[in-house]
Amino acid sequence: MLRSILAILAGVVAAFALMFVLQLIGLRLFPLPPGSVLDNEVDLARLVAQSSPGQKTWVVLEWALASFAGGWVAARLGRDYRRGSALVVGVVITVGVLMNASVLPQPLWMSALGLLLPVPLAWCGWRLATRPR
Repeated sequence: MLRSILAILAGVVAAFALMFVLQLIGLRLFPLPPGSVLDNEVDLARLVAQSSPGQKTWVVLEWALASFAGGWVAARLGRDYRRGSALVVGVVITVGVLMNASVLPQPLWMSALGLLLPVPLAWCGWRLATRPR
């Protein structure tokens, strides 16, 4: 059981680390407008509302890839509850998307994909991690 908990933690850490790296890449692909200030939620909400469809798609891609990779890590490191460990990572990403959507304005398609993709992609990570070699 302890190994499963640690596997879940490692999967969540891996998912968030990948999201951080992808956000840095996204800032290179889609630089912030000159003079952007992100001191509070109002400024961030304004920036999100003004972002391009490409930027919003990039964020959904971050969530999706993080769910897949985090699920894969959790399944690889887990022993007894590999599928469940991977799915918990997907649920954690989904909760993060819900929290993000409650604070920042985003289009319905972005929220829908953010809620529908993480758990199935974490499941795909489990499938890949546990397939016979």
